[in-house]
Amino acid sequence: MNKLPTPEEIRNDYPIPPELKEVKAMRDAEIKDVITGRSNKFLVIVGPCSADNEDSVCDYVNRLSKINDKVKDKLILIPRIYTNKPRTTGEGYKGIIHQPDPEKKPDFLAGLVAMRKMHIRALTETGLTAADEMLYPENWGYVSDILSYVAIGARSVEDQQHRLTVSGFDIPAGMKNPTSGDFSVMLNAVYAAQHHHSFIYRGWEVKTDGNELAHTVLRGSNNKHGQNIPNYHYEDLNLLLQMYNKMDLLNPACIIDANHSNSGKQFEQQIRITKEVMHSRKLNSDIHQLVKGVMIESYIEEGCQKVGGGVYGKSITDPCLGWSDTERLIYDIAEYD
Repeated sequence: MNKLPTPEEIRNDYPIPPELKEVKAMRDAEIKDVITGRSNKFLVIVGPCSADNEDSVCDYVNRLSKINDKVKDKLILIPRIYTNKPRTTGEGYKGIIHQPDPEKKPDFLAGLVAMRKMHIRALTETGLTAADEMLYPENWGYVSDILSYVAIGARSVEDQQHRLTVSGFDIPAGMKNPTSGDFSVMLNAVYAAQHHHSFIYRGWEVKTDGNELAHTVLRGSNNKHGQNIPNYHYEDLNLLLQMYNKMDLLNPACIIDANHSNSGKQFEQQIRITKEVMHSRKLNSDIHQLVKGVMIESYIEEGCQKVGGGVYGKSITDPCLGWSDTERLIYDIAEYD
């Protein structure tokens, strides 16, 4: 229907100022040190289920930056600015890259610009580089110079193009367990991402060196009856540790997604789940070394609303933890050794 600008064209039209490139380089190095074990800091990847509105998202990240100033000796806060929102059925709102205004029809050109501007504004105002989910590998180039963390979702982790694209990253990429919950599928994805590959990408023949920072993310699973099966418990972490030890993988690391099938999308349970994970780390030094962080879905107002609901800072996709509970939880995390 329309030919869209290339990632290079969008980056040239909406560049990152040189001083922000330096900020990103410092953040990347700091986060890399956590994944590789050179730093004992703990990652907290936190923010809205879907980044639907620039003003409220940047408001949220500004609030986060004030907490970051108080906990930065122990924690690295990475705001979730997720610009693609996958829906299981493919219906409904798909994220700001599709619909910069959720109440209007899709506009991909405006969406690419809105995505880029929101990420740059958040970074400019707070100095916090963000995490996003790579739902569409061909879109990576539009934000490759901005992000410090990328998540590969449960429905994407088995896709070869996602795995190969991650192998060309120079930042951490969290490979989630598939909806089946199979740890071996997740670990095979990490293995693929950590090795070099040659493949076709956006019409180019490309060659990658492998990404040593690719790691696992436990997000719970669903059984054949559609019931949620959590996988954040001590026994799950111990099993993952044993499986890691049997594979030739660099920098064994795991992030726990406290929502999704781990909480059954009961957003308030993220508090309890996070605290249980922190307790498991205290009980076992090997698990302490393996579990590098948590993912938390959080926004200004708790819960969720339908598109057009009109409540500022309230999710229009999955329900999120509210700001006051989020702030308290982050301080609680910082208290753990």
